[in-house]
Amino acid sequence: MKFFPNLQPTFTRRVAYPGLAVLVGLSVICALFPRQTNACLASIQTLIYDKLSWAYTLMISFFFIFLCVLAFSKIGAIRLGADSSRPQYSFFSWIAMLFAAGMGIGLMYFGVAEPMSHYVNPALPDTLNPAKEAQLATFFHWGIHAWSIFGLMGLILAYFSFRYKLPLAIRSGLYPLLRNRINGRVGDVVDIFALVSTFFGIATSLGFGVVQLNAGLVHLGILRESSFLFQALIIVVVSSMAIASAVAGVNKGVKRLSEINLTMAIVLMLFVLLLGPTAFLMNAFSEGIGYYINQFANLTFKTFAFEKDGVGWFTGWTVMYWAWWISWAPFVGLFIARISKGRTIREYILAVLLVPSFFIFLWMTVFGNSAIYIDRNVVHGALSALAGNPDVLLFKFLEQFPLATPLCVLTLMMIAVFFVTSADSGILVMNSISSNNRPNAPKWQNAFWGILLATITMALLYAGGLQSLQTMTLISALPFGVIMVLLCLCLLRALRTDRLYHSSKRPYGSATWDGSHWHERLDQILTFSQKRDIKRFFAEKVQPAFEELRDELSRKGIDAHILTGQNGKLSIELQIPFEKVWNFRYGVTTEVQSISDYIIGEDNTPDVDSNKQYLPVTYYTDGRMGYDIQYLNKEEIIADVLREYERYIRVVADEQKAMMFVDKKRYNG
Repeated sequence: MKFFPNLQPTFTRRVAYPGLAVLVGLSVICALFPRQTNACLASIQTLIYDKLSWAYTLMISFFFIFLCVLAFSKIGAIRLGADSSRPQYSFFSWIAMLFAAGMGIGLMYFGVAEPMSHYVNPALPDTLNPAKEAQLATFFHWGIHAWSIFGLMGLILAYFSFRYKLPLAIRSGLYPLLRNRINGRVGDVVDIFALVSTFFGIATSLGFGVVQLNAGLVHLGILRESSFLFQALIIVVVSSMAIASAVAGVNKGVKRLSEINLTMAIVLMLFVLLLGPTAFLMNAFSEGIGYYINQFANLTFKTFAFEKDGVGWFTGWTVMYWAWWISWAPFVGLFIARISKGRTIREYILAVLLVPSFFIFLWMTVFGNSAIYIDRNVVHGALSALAGNPDVLLFKFLEQFPLATPLCVLTLMMIAVFFVTSADSGILVMNSISSNNRPNAPKWQNAFWGILLATITMALLYAGGLQSLQTMTLISALPFGVIMVLLCLCLLRALRTDRLYHSSKRPYGSATWDGSHWHERLDQILTFSQKRDIKRFFAEKVQPAFEELRDELSRKGIDAHILTGQNGKLSIELQIPFEKVWNFRYGVTTEVQSISDYIIGEDNTPDVDSNKQYLPVTYYTDGRMGYDIQYLNKEEIIADVLREYERYIRVVADEQKAMMFVDKKRYNG
């Protein structure tokens, strides 16, 4: 492989290989002993749900309150990345990918099935208005509380990766607590857990979703029957598309498919809304939002402690959902973090909590309430009779509309693409976890995870072990929920450090101007610097200043270096190396600015040879960009370097602030 560097794996051996061993071992057990395994796991799950349902309720409540506190505090202004960073994706593309990786496929599977299930079997037998309560329960399970779980995990990962420059891995969130030990066994175990949880979560969803696709194809007459052979073929097709998308990358694969699918979802929803009972649906949506807000606090903490008839419904639905969303948090959180660089914490939290929730509320209202309305007034119970068969219910519902066949075809296409986007984002996440987020991973690694996912899913589907796998995933949610609480405390500590560090006063060397060089500075003001001027400035002022300072430091026993051409730009940098913290860096790089058309050609403005100007701008150890220093002379540049060096020394000497400067490069190895 040394002759083909692009084929060399980038796996982290302490994570990838133990993770693969656990994946294969558990899959073999579930496949060979499906009944015994499922019976054992089901008893454990029942015990946890019966005895610890309150723990799920308190954890989810804490996650939501924690995010609200961050969003509406001063911390909300911090960016997920450098202060100068901006979002990589447009708001529409970002939201589209959130849906695709998170709940997209669930909207198709449960959009009709869940409201109808709650309508037929409400939480309490004496419910006066089961349709209204069904809508409320669906909002509760799919809304703000669910997105609090995903949003929190994504925020933790994005913050420590883009702000602290740590690997995009769950172990990084424990850095304030464990420091160097995140690179040891504890960090490895956390990442192995995330890898296994992600794989099994996608495998179970892929397996059960394929059954719905098969049922839809049978309903349309494309396939004769629902059988393992057809389901295996569907898995092969979907997995092949997912692998191709993952190999293409986020920008070319996941992003485009997500945008296409969200657009198709909006078209389908508008079709049902306009051709269904439109006035009733809009009234139900308005009333449903109000009822949800009114009941929000009660829903958040409700455990049916005083209503024993509802305990079974609570554990079978609400607790199951909280466990399922928590088990999906490593996968969805990692993917959300990957696409959220550059957004402020406030923007991130409010968008992740509110935008998907609002769309889901509208979707569930349109599909769920339409189904209940048609069941009551048109088919007289024919749809509610299928409440226990969600694989067919959606297609029977669509039969009640004009152009039923094209609608069913569009729905099948959406289900397929949602599966592809969930699988390809999962493949990217698994590859990221298994390789510690190393760049330039070979494309065959993405293909490897896709092939393994398809193989194990087909094997478990054939052997009947998918249910055991799903139960195992749900059981793992409780310990991981505790880890998430710990991650919240780590994040809070890091954010406090961040605020302390960035509230430090920053030096501005240009504020030291005096009148001794005003003739020279006036000439500089009346000149728009070109590249040749910057080169001369570097050669005549910056380099001599750095050399004089380097020589003086050398006489004092401090080793300093002068580097040129950093990041492929016209630049020069003075660097003082350290062992335990980031190297001190004071650099000057070239920033290109466009000159406004309004100033070109004016009589009282400088002559302009080009529509661009070049400015010497400083940058520092933490990636922070400084300011234009074109008017400083050699002595003033030295003074400006010393001011920044003094600030650096004071920061690393302060225990609370120094954590920002701890050298974490070795964790990428």
